[in-house]
Amino acid sequence: MSVRWGLIGASTIAKQFMINAIRAQGDGEIIAVMSSNAERAKTYAGENGIPVGVSTLDALLNAGIDAVYISTTNELHLEQALAAIRAGKHVLCEKPLALTSADAREMVAAAKAAGIVLGTNHHLRNAGAHRALRDAIAAGRIGRPVAARVFHSVYLPENLQGWRITKPEAGGGVVLDITVHDADTLRFVLGDDPVEISAFTQSAGMAGGGLEDGAMCIWRFKSGVIAQSHEGFTTRFAGTGFEVHGSEGSLFACNVMTQKPVGSILLRTAAGDEDLSFDREDLYTRSLRQFHAAIRGEGQPSATGEDGVWSLAAAEAALQSARSGKAVIIDPKLGSAA
Repeated sequence: MSVRWGLIGASTIAKQFMINAIRAQGDGEIIAVMSSNAERAKTYAGENGIPVGVSTLDALLNAGIDAVYISTTNELHLEQALAAIRAGKHVLCEKPLALTSADAREMVAAAKAAGIVLGTNHHLRNAGAHRALRDAIAAGRIGRPVAARVFHSVYLPENLQGWRITKPEAGGGVVLDITVHDADTLRFVLGDDPVEISAFTQSAGMAGGGLEDGAMCIWRFKSGVIAQSHEGFTTRFAGTGFEVHGSEGSLFACNVMTQKPVGSILLRTAAGDEDLSFDREDLYTRSLRQFHAAIRGEGQPSATGEDGVWSLAAAEAALQSARSGKAVIIDPKLGSAA
């Protein structure tokens, strides 16, 4: 039985990654795409070999589909996901799931009540590099984890700048765009939950409208691990990376905070340096395979709706900390009001 997809949003990310990932599944096909601009929907459908382009959510949900992929601007996710859930469609939604963790929890509860699979598109969980980091830590190869560092400050390309740097009401800014990913990736790699965050944000010249285009965060995890992360839109020449330091060794991953299956991992212990190998499967193809399995009742999406609540609660706490100048408790059941 095939899974028939509808795309909510005629987006760059769908064109670059998701369309191919759906078609890479033996049981995946794309039936329709929706854009609020009818002409764009039609053009996008034609360019990407999609049978139908529509301009309303109702038309998409009635196009004979089983699942939707949501990649619209952040403020639209909640309403679109709830409509899809009410229509009995499985939902894979871009992060953040919503503008607040309270709204994200509503989405999770609605999906659970309806027996619908809800996934958050935290793509980095599907990278061979991050899975290899997680496996090495779980196997005790660096002893007891003590600290981590994430370098995820990049240059936001012009074609993606738009609402991300001009529209607070659309959920713009680097924290809701990148810090959510770092929160999720730290949770995944460490197998640990963050409980407190202290954050500084900046506007370094790209973002307007009171939005931030850079952030530095200090995290404390349940186990006692502390971490630091740097997110940004304005560092044209920065590399990305992920480090975990333990009592018996350190892991250095370079060029891994990316949508492509690239990068390298070095394990350093008393025995010397060792390059760790990892698979180079496309991140989105793996994500879709796991999502399709979840639809069949086999396991869960690689990042669940609950994972999306966690990352959004962490991002909310980061923004609250930056505003208040104080460390903030992270609690996904309460959001940043904790």
